Amino acid sequence: MPPAQEKAGPAISVAGLRRDYGDRPALDGVDLELAAGSSLVVLGPNGAGKTTLLRILATLLRPSGGEVSVLGCSLPDEAWKLRGRIGYLGHEPLLYRDLSGRENLRFGSRLYGIERGAAEARIEELLRAVGMERRADERVAELSAGMRQRISIARCVLHEPELLLLDEPDSNLDAEGRELARGLIGPGPGRTRVVVTHDPERHEAEADQVLRLGIGERAVVS
Repeated sequence: MPPAQEKAGPAISVAGLRRDYGDRPALDGVDLELAAGSSLVVLGPNGAGKTTLLRILATLLRPSGGEVSVLGCSLPDEAWKLRGRIGYLGHEPLLYRDLSGRENLRFGSRLYGIERGAAEARIEELLRAVGMERRADERVAELSAGMRQRISIARCVLHEPELLLLDEPDSNLDAEGRELARGLIGPGPGRTRVVVTHDPERHEAEADQVLRLGIGERAVVS
């Protein structure tokens, strides 16, 4: 059983979260709790702080104030304990353009310390899951945006993370790609997710909680 599920308490706990960029607050007073195995969908207009929130949870940004705990780790002080336990899918694919999709996944497996034999089996499994086994040896730079997104999704779940942090996961995907991705990053038993989206019709119905962020407004959880 994953460590996060062995512990009592929420997978994510945020109280009074604030993040400032100079004199401009991107987030101001966000409070939420998300139970393990649940999905949170984050909605709001451009500039409301959706991506900022996700990057804080992913340990990529430090909060300016408030308290943040993810999988039992207090941020930012215990960020080093957390990074191998989360899967982050950002706006930009975290891929090396001069490497092939397969080489990118192999590089990721080494970063996560996955044993070579297990890594190769996992990589092949994921390439099939995202429908990229036939194009996996082409340079990422030569792939379409949708194909790069499929490889990025495979990279996001390569190490079987306890928590998925997904920023516009449907970006550049066609209907087939969205359906394939759903098997890896969609809602599922025991799968904890935070999904930032501009497509509430698609994702809100799958959410256990919805966080609505506004510009100059208090965040609302429902």
